[in-house]
Parts: sequence; C-alpha cells; structure tokens
Amino acid sequence: MNDLHARIRTVARERNAVILAHNYQVPEVQDVADMCGDSLELSMRAARTEADVILFCGVRFMAETAAILSPDKTVILAAEKAGCPMADMINEEDVRRRKAERPDLFVLSYVNTTAEVKAESDMCCTSANAVQVVRTIDPERRIFMTPDRNLARYVIRCTGREMDYWDGYCVVHQRLTADRVKQVKAAHPDGLFVAHPECRPEVIDLADAVHSTSGMIALARESDHKKFIIGTETGLLYPLSKAAPDKEFIPADPGMVCKNMKKTGLPQVLNALERTAPVVSVPEDIRVRAKQAVDRMLAVPRE
Repeated sequence: MNDLHARIRTVARERNAVILAHNYQVPEVQDVADMCGDSLELSMRAARTEADVILFCGVRFMAETAAILSPDKTVILAAEKAGCPMADMINEEDVRRRKAERPDLFVLSYVNTTAEVKAESDMCCTSANAVQVVRTIDPERRIFMTPDRNLARYVIRCTGREMDYWDGYCVVHQRLTADRVKQVKAAHPDGLFVAHPECRPEVIDLADAVHSTSGMIALARESDHKKFIIGTETGLLYPLSKAAPDKEFIPADPGMVCKNMKKTGLPQVLNALERTAPVVSVPEDIRVRAKQAVDRMLAVPRE
C-alpha cells in the first residue's frame, strides 16, 4: 500500500496533477488525495490551482463540474464507470419538456446533475446552500427543482415556499428509514442525530441537525457533543474521525454505502494518472451555459 501511495504521488508530480477525493471515497483514496471535500467545493479549489490535470476520485457528474469550471485543464475520472443513479434520473430533454409546458418556470438544479441538465437550468445549488439560494429567487417565479425530491421537500420545509420538483432521489439516502433511526437513537440516547438533506422527510423529522457532508464535519469539529449518529454515506465517518478524533461517530445505517463511490481504489487512481485517462470533457456550448447556472449560484451572498 505504501509503495502504491508513493507511486501515485510521483506520477501526480510528473503529470502536474491535483488529486481530488470526495468525502465518500475509501480511506486510502482520501489519504492519497491533495484535497478532500464536497464535489463543488473540490472543483472550485482545483480551478484555482496551477495544475494541468485534475484527477477526480468520485462520480462522473463531479468530474463534469470540474471540467465546467476548468476548461483549460485536463479532467480525468479515476473510475470510468462510476456514475450517479440520481443524476441519471433526469436528462436535458426532461427539463426542456417541463419548460415547454411551463415557460414561466425557474429551473433550479442540484449540482448532482449532468452538465446537460445544468445547461438547461437557471441556477444551481448544493445541499449546503439550497435554502439560501431559494430565498434569493424572485417570489413571483414558480421554481422547478431537480432532481432530488427529498432536497426539494427540505427546502420547502425551511422556506415555506411552494415549488414543483422532479421525482428523483439518492438511492443511498433513501435507504435510511425513520424506524431505523429510532432504533439507533434508542441504542444511543446521548448521540446527536445529524441527517443529510437528501434523506426522507420522516427522517429529517427526527434529526437534531441537518447538514451537507462538509457541514457535518464542521459541526463535529465545533460541537461540544461527544457522540454523533451520522445519517449519510458511511465513507464520511473517516474524515469525521480525522476532524474530531476525540468523538464517537455511529452510522445511522451501516448499509448506506454508495457502490459507485467505492469503485475507486488506489489501483484505479494510479492507472488513470499513468494513462491520463479517461478524460471527461464537456462540449463548449453546454459548458458555457452550465457555468452560467453555477456562477449565478456563486453570486448569492453567503449567510
């Protein structure tokens, strides 16, 4: 393992590559990366580097976002077949059809979508800023949010604003049920239950706090609580334990594992670096329109 790690770092230097690992990646991949975090956060940080190559250890839409923000860099995806079932639940034709039916719609797309869907959107959002973004949208406009129904319902809960939404979902977060959460909370009554906004509404009802993955890490680091029940993909337990080694983290459901995120291991990282492939690119006309949707989100003042 150490030899493989050293080889990866050597090849990364030779290629002038920056290695990005999403918070759900396996520990050894996170350890070899230059940066770990949420997908958009990683793409934004990589765009500011002098790297010629961005290697994304995650799923395809994340690499597409990096390509949208860094058209002058070569973007490669460590595991070529790592996709996102939720992102695949909607395509650009679905969005175009909805806009044709309702030309007044303001299309708000989660960053967990394809570049083509972003290009058909008025603005993007993340799980961390979706509530804040919606509060800035003209109240006279009817919002159509894609693709995650659970994130949309969470935003409606927080803002009181009615909106339409696509009937998509994250297969990992959808797995977590209220009954399972009640069982874990009963077993750990001193544990703070933190849910991801992609969880079902009835799970959100039971949450002590709701955060994106980066938000969960920040909470764990800053909170006085010593025990946390974590309602998201189990890969996050590793960066949580690194951020707050004196605290205990319990998975709300150990079965919350994203198979696509786990397609990346050190052999895949090294292979992608050595071949500088597979390259993920976005056609320029789509890239420009998708970037506009991302830029509008980034222009929203942070709370």
